[in-house]
Amino acid sequence: MSETTIVEDAIIAEAGDRRYLHFGAIIGGAIAGAAIGTVLNGFGVAIGLAASSTSPTWRDTSMALVLLTGLFLLFTSLVSSAVAGYIAARASPPEMMEPTEEGEFRDGLNGLVAWGLALLLAALLALAAVELGSHAATPSTTTAANASAGENLLAFDLDRLFRTDAPPEANIAYDRAQAARILLTANSHSGMSAQDHDYLVRLISHRTGLNAADAGRRVDEVVPMARDNVARARRSAVIVAFMTAAAALIGAVIAWTAAMAGGRHREGLGTSHLWRWDRRLAPRR
Repeated sequence: MSETTIVEDAIIAEAGDRRYLHFGAIIGGAIAGAAIGTVLNGFGVAIGLAASSTSPTWRDTSMALVLLTGLFLLFTSLVSSAVAGYIAARASPPEMMEPTEEGEFRDGLNGLVAWGLALLLAALLALAAVELGSHAATPSTTTAANASAGENLLAFDLDRLFRTDAPPEANIAYDRAQAARILLTANSHSGMSAQDHDYLVRLISHRTGLNAADAGRRVDEVVPMARDNVARARRSAVIVAFMTAAAALIGAVIAWTAAMAGGRHREGLGTSHLWRWDRRLAPRR
């Protein structure tokens, strides 16, 4: 057996022993990517382009703001995914070989796993922030029990319904929650039922001191406004959800690409050949 054959067999055996995943580098890349994403989301909150906001009707102003929010989500995903993928590959142990398709696949796989872990960390941080915000915004367990999902969305419409010069009565939170749930039915296929409409008129009349006719006119004015607000919020939610999913998928591609570039930089081989699809690399003889 020649010396060349022995060297080639040693290289093949060494390549076969290489691991596909290096979790130390993956975790480091994921933490860095999640941190970058958190910082960028903080800027998004500051300039009003975050996916969540303290203002219940901020996305009702224009669809342009919704689209800008989606573009900002895309930008955040691109940057954080690129950082996660690049670090995961660059920090991996060197391969010490000319990059083959298999070597680039290993680097890309490390970047993809780092992207997934960074996404999970970012989701956990966002969930923790929402939980802290909800606890801080809830003054008591009684108010939380009487709250409604429609209270935030229809807060101003509820203010219009219950507007009165008289001092506020006790336990009005539950009545507002009832009214919000009734207003939400206006967007259903069957619309608000006559029974619910009459009940809402009586509720407003009782709480505001208006006679039945005036209370009925107020309800008839507010119901179309509430229906439009819910419809706009629904469209906004669909666009933002779609852009969030698209940004996540594009982020996976970017993480894979950045990891391949990081692997080539780790080996001192310069620019990636990702865009040269017709080129096939072979190990150096």
